[in-house]
Amino acid sequence: MQTEAWSTPQDALDRTLQVLGAPLSETMARLSEVLAPLVPHAAVARLSGVCAFTPAQSAGDGEVAGRISAAELGGLAGQVPIGRPWQGGARMAGVLRPVLAVSSAPEGVEAAPGGTGTLLVVVRDGASPEPVPDDVARIVQRLWDLVTAHTARRTAEADPGQAASTRAAAGARARVIAELTDAHSSALTSVLGTLRARALDDATARRAAADLAVAALARLRAGADLDRELTEEPADAAFARLADELRPLLRHSPVELDLRGPGSRRSLPVTPAHGARTAVRAAVLAMLEQGDALRRLHVSWQVGDDELRAVVRDDGPGLLAAEALAGHRIAERLAAVDGRLLVDALPGWGTTVTVTLPLRAPDVPAARQDPLDALHPREREVLGELALGRRNREIARTLHISESTVKFHVANILAKLGAGSRGEAAALAHRAGLVPAPAVPAPAVRAVTG
Repeated sequence: MQTEAWSTPQDALDRTLQVLGAPLSETMARLSEVLAPLVPHAAVARLSGVCAFTPAQSAGDGEVAGRISAAELGGLAGQVPIGRPWQGGARMAGVLRPVLAVSSAPEGVEAAPGGTGTLLVVVRDGASPEPVPDDVARIVQRLWDLVTAHTARRTAEADPGQAASTRAAAGARARVIAELTDAHSSALTSVLGTLRARALDDATARRAAADLAVAALARLRAGADLDRELTEEPADAAFARLADELRPLLRHSPVELDLRGPGSRRSLPVTPAHGARTAVRAAVLAMLEQGDALRRLHVSWQVGDDELRAVVRDDGPGLLAAEALAGHRIAERLAAVDGRLLVDALPGWGTTVTVTLPLRAPDVPAARQDPLDALHPREREVLGELALGRRNREIARTLHISESTVKFHVANILAKLGAGSRGEAAALAHRAGLVPAPAVPAPAVRAVTG
């Protein structure tokens, strides 16, 4: 652990700002980056009841982070007291792994039932790494306290209506999931009991089991449809809701409102649809503040394969600046969902505000070509010494760590690089340029006189 990276208040503040300044969608990835020198890990994951649609998020090694489930995090949440770091073994990504877990419940935010807060799990490297020192664990706890407090505030201030609907959707989805689980369990039990019944012959048992399975599938399909309704809405229906919100704003205004919907029944995720409505409503309010020069407003939506584009155009003086929208905090709200805002004002011709929101989750980065990218900074240092032909004892003395820690790092390095020996790992290090090639001495030149 490179605690020197957090050795001064300035270092700690710099790294904290890196996390708090990231968009909400990138918070976990940024947190993993800043924690790597402090607590080497394979992945970080969180479980929160604040967001209905992404209660569980993770970042780090795709083989681990991509397979961590909300059920695994939920099983650990009850063991981690709020404000007190916890270390031990927990099943993550289907395997029992060593973890450091912290839980936080910011002031003003109710803890989940059972007294659990927002959980952060740091999945450690290796089968049995050295325990995280108490002072390091406390740093992780305080950093997570800041992150959860910051996130809770941004979520609460985003939009009261959306916060309420999100909480309602979270509760409804929880009930749907519980009902689906019960129905699935009941169906399997009923089918298995029918097939095992000694009083029924084979043909009768098969017919009875088939009838039970068909009825169960119908119940499960109805539950899945309800879950979809809570997370998606048709594009035309989403735009119609926007129209209903805009018309009262201009009911007693001479400004004419021209609405052009997307003309699509394609289902949109609830989050970007709500974000587009919020941004358009704020843009319309800002444009109406220009005064009597305004006569017409045009609002349209376009739904593409990967994004939703909302355009608001007026015939005003064309002097509306982006700063005029700052009071409505459009840019901040869009940044939280990876959206973009463009304000194009042309004097004498009016202003056009364009809002673009992604409809798909960010693509998973392609596999990295550098085989050493999987290694943490300390492992790269050990590999560099190993590539110079040094033994464990020499490496330990050079890096000021114990020989057993060197052995642990070497085992991790061989596993991550897929190397069968120290020599093979050293060869990979040389090919990747981790160790400079030895300088070749220039040939001696003998002066010849004649």
